Amino acid sequence: QVQLVESGGGSVQAGGSLRLSCAAFGYIFSKGCVGWFRQAPGKEREGVASTNNDGTTRYADSVKGRFTISQDNVKNILYLEMNILKPEDTAMYYCAARDHNSPYSGVPPFYAMDYWGKGTLVTISS
Repeated sequence: QVQLVESGGGSVQAGGSLRLSCAAFGYIFSKGCVGWFRQAPGKEREGVASTNNDGTTRYADSVKGRFTISQDNVKNILYLEMNILKPEDTAMYYCAARDHNSPYSGVPPFYAMDYWGKGTLVTISS
């Protein structure tokens, strides 16, 4: 059984930084596409960043240049480094994984992912 566990969320002021982590159990991050998604109150879940097992990364336009996705294949942990945070980045952030690489040109849609964590809350104050 696959379990994804996020951590690292919190409350910071605009302009600050956070690093999210996602530990996987029953899934190897080098297996397929893995990524981060977020959902703000009243909004649809959106893709933030993703990476295939060939190292190809994709970012939502709203976070390009500010967020970086990476993974430690030895520890089997996925990271999301978030810098220059804005109030509009406030959301629940979810780690997700897929059994195969993503065929999408951008961050895959949420329905393309096979496994999900429970999320970690990020709150950015102005």
